[in-house]
Amino acid sequence: MKILTETRLDALSAAARQSPRLRANHNLHADLNDPIQRLAIAMEPGTCIRPHRHEQTWEMLSALRGRFVVLYFDADGTVTQRSLLGEDCKVLEHGAGELHAVLSLDQGGVIFEVKHGPYRPIGEADYLPGFAGDDPADNAALNAWYASAQVGDRLTTAALTRY
Repeated sequence: MKILTETRLDALSAAARQSPRLRANHNLHADLNDPIQRLAIAMEPGTCIRPHRHEQTWEMLSALRGRFVVLYFDADGTVTQRSLLGEDCKVLEHGAGELHAVLSLDQGGVIFEVKHGPYRPIGEADYLPGFAGDDPADNAALNAWYASAQVGDRLTTAALTRY
């Protein structure tokens, strides 16, 4: 039996706070080749999840602790859907190839993710064009944009200059 206890979630959140990326995960799957990937991901505010897609799999997200803005984009970077996971939404699932991003709103936030394996790192072609880097100043602006983005808003590098 595999379980996620409050103690384990506390430890995971502590590890995320110590990580340069402000994230840490605990896998329930046995290895990265498992056909179904199941993991808890602690995400502190300030971590940046760039708009990306998983061409090979659907993905299911659930908030174990905290709240998360989940944005979906079309190929031009326009927000097509916005959900507040952990508040008005408890579980969401999107199809393969859907561009999405996540913003952690609360300290100690932990999201649970399920998707097809084996694990595949996100490649350059799987990011929204122009948003594959990892510059701290860009990340802060991107997170600020996520926080206020609404359906119909378009994410462009120019849009981030106001943050």
